[in-house]
Amino acid sequence: MSAYSPAANARPSGNPTGETGGGPTLAQQLGAFASHAGRHGVPDEVAASVCQRTLDVLGLCVAAHRLPTSTAAIGHVLDQGGHAQATIVGEPTRVNAAQAAFANGVLAHSLDYDDTHLPSVLHPSASVVPAALAAAEHAGTSGELTVRAIAVGLEVAVRLGMAGYDAQLGNSVYFEHGQHATSITGAMGSAVAAALVYGLDERGVVDALGLTASMAAGIIEANRTGGTVKRLHCGVAAQAGVTAAQLVRRGFTGPPTVLEGRFGFFQAWLHGQFFPEAVTDGLGSTWSVPGIFFKPYPANHFTHTTVDAGAAFRARGITSDQVASVVVGVAGSTVRTIGEPIEVKRTPETGYQAQFSGPYAFAAGLLGGGGLGTALDDYSDALAQDPLRRELMAKVDVVADETCNEIYPFQFPAVVTLTTISGEVLVEEVLANRGGPARPLSEEELATKFRDNVAGRLSPEAAAAVRDDVLALHTATDLSAVLKPLSGFTPQGESL
Repeated sequence: MSAYSPAANARPSGNPTGETGGGPTLAQQLGAFASHAGRHGVPDEVAASVCQRTLDVLGLCVAAHRLPTSTAAIGHVLDQGGHAQATIVGEPTRVNAAQAAFANGVLAHSLDYDDTHLPSVLHPSASVVPAALAAAEHAGTSGELTVRAIAVGLEVAVRLGMAGYDAQLGNSVYFEHGQHATSITGAMGSAVAAALVYGLDERGVVDALGLTASMAAGIIEANRTGGTVKRLHCGVAAQAGVTAAQLVRRGFTGPPTVLEGRFGFFQAWLHGQFFPEAVTDGLGSTWSVPGIFFKPYPANHFTHTTVDAGAAFRARGITSDQVASVVVGVAGSTVRTIGEPIEVKRTPETGYQAQFSGPYAFAAGLLGGGGLGTALDDYSDALAQDPLRRELMAKVDVVADETCNEIYPFQFPAVVTLTTISGEVLVEEVLANRGGPARPLSEEELATKFRDNVAGRLSPEAAAAVRDDVLALHTATDLSAVLKPLSGFTPQGESL
């Protein structure tokens, strides 16, 4: 892979309006980076990470068929009709590429089991991977270019997310405004990935960004008060990216100053409070992709270290009948998601609500579960209402902890203090998330997660074949052949 230099590779496209002093705009620099990577490749460790993330996303798409919202989303797509261009995971009927991207994006994000970048707190793969795969099937793109496109799309999504991360605030400005950065920047990354697999040049990537900025959207109120709309977000983002790239192929264009312009992306979403260096610093030489966190547990990422703390107490021999009280200390910014209102978090009615509950996370860890510690079956409606878990959750408080505040959002730590009925005070600190660079999941653990997610729909032999093909995606010559084994199973109708 040849070296990339933003200054050497950027080529003006259009007439910048002066926001960057006459040099290449941010979108033009991203376009040059994307075009260079598409032609010359990405580092081996980035390509390997992309293959792992693609396997993770496809396993999640299979597992999400247990949800009624997945049935609804796929049914909606099938009702639209259209050309047979790309595969929906779990559906033998092929559909047009943008609709396949939508359906698979919905599936990939619906279980809250998809990967996360920190400190931007984005879930980039759930939109970028479905968009790239759908466009690649439609275009007949090689596996090698598809892997490069996914890598670049993920990088763009993360960098645009980090442009909204305020280090002094210690949080994403997107989130402070109630915006779901995952779908907003995910749409932009999806557009870049789709543009590359459709064969668009540097100017085409810029135009795809320019179009997609008018489609990117997402608000996170459902995290607070309920609703299943969040499950649509990555699907809408993936669909927007594919649609934008297709329209650019037909001649539509976008503004080169789409990102930093007076009426551009950052002004619209972040009210002008953004950090352009996050987009360009180290572009092409420093890759974020390998450091994106895999999720070991199918729940809101803020809860994971609490699951680990509960498991650590279990390993010390603590049982639920010994617990008098528990204080889960987490970063203050996460309390509102997993600890408020505490009465609701202690009494989740559904498995989906349990995924966002700190008290439930502790109970799940202490009582133990499947998979890598907890699995999908550990977040069922029945277990959310289980009397033993309800009794344990009633003893759990979730509070802000200063140690955790100092680490967040580079990790989602937990300091958990347990008082036994005999008065003994025990503490477990889990300061780094499992699945990230500090505590990476092994290839076998990632394979275990995939096997668990496809169990009951793919035979062990078929699952192993898919795993091997996807982990070697960069060598594939026919994407449809790789995905075909994932289109033939029958959803079994479970629900979380």
